[in-house]
Amino acid sequence: MIKKKNISPEDLQAWQDYIKDPTDIEDKDFRVTKNSKNIRYKFDLHGYSLTEANKKVYDMIIFCIKKNYKEILLITGKGIHSNTDKDIFVSKNMSKLKYSVPDYIKNEPELSKFISSVSQADYKDGGEGALIIKLNLKNKF
Repeated sequence: MIKKKNISPEDLQAWQDYIKDPTDIEDKDFRVTKNSKNIRYKFDLHGYSLTEANKKVYDMIIFCIKKNYKEILLITGKGIHSNTDKDIFVSKNMSKLKYSVPDYIKNEPELSKFISSVSQADYKDGGEGALIIKLNLKNKF
């Protein structure tokens, strides 16, 4: 076993200050695509539960509004691997992210005021397995 070096109090304080606001670290889950008309934020929700996805969507929309993104490409998947068909107590459609996320956004007052539209993405962007969320940048906090 390798013994760790003692960290000086100055280095420890610098690290603690840095981790409070690590703005220069890029979140690999968030992808930015630039084109000539706007800046689009891209995020993939594969593997998220409904609750986790809703929380992530909320945080992402607030982040994108603050950073003045015009739209979000949200990859939800088509739901073809969903096992909700086997559970009679679960809604076959609303338990799938491609249906539940737009419903969540529409019914969340803190988010809906920032949304111009939510629509299915073009085929090249994911088609049935993705959503385009257009943001209304006129509304601010």
